[in-house]
Amino acid sequence: MSEIKFKRVSGNDDLPLPSYATAGAAGMDLRAFLPDGPMEFVKGQISLISIGFSVELPRGTEMQIRPRSGLALKHGFLIPNAPGTVDEDYRGVVMVGLYYVGDAPFVIRHGDRIAQAVIAQVQQYACVEVDALSDTTRGDGGFGSTGLK
Repeated sequence: MSEIKFKRVSGNDDLPLPSYATAGAAGMDLRAFLPDGPMEFVKGQISLISIGFSVELPRGTEMQIRPRSGLALKHGFLIPNAPGTVDEDYRGVVMVGLYYVGDAPFVIRHGDRIAQAVIAQVQQYACVEVDALSDTTRGDGGFGSTGLK
């Protein structure tokens, strides 16, 4: 099993490392680092929340930041750039963008699980300009062009 290295930010002496909730979980839980107290969200608010750690990912991987299904479906929190990407060469503090679409104000507290991170393999490709592309049965129809059924 490969390792992911996490470094605590100054003042984070109590949050556990990001971790998988079950043996079969694809994503590890990320917790809110809010040392100055809870953060209240109102409808339409977008805020960045620190997870209290910087990270060093294995070569050839990325960390995808995704919504937690319970927080999204039960409470109305989305990740506006989902999935967010943390590149392997980034060493700054990992931040999670949260967008609140719920009706009533909602409070996020220090240590609450606010997102999940999936580590994925990445392959880079050479970009090449060509005069034509190969034919396809799909065509060039865009958004929704294949219908619902």
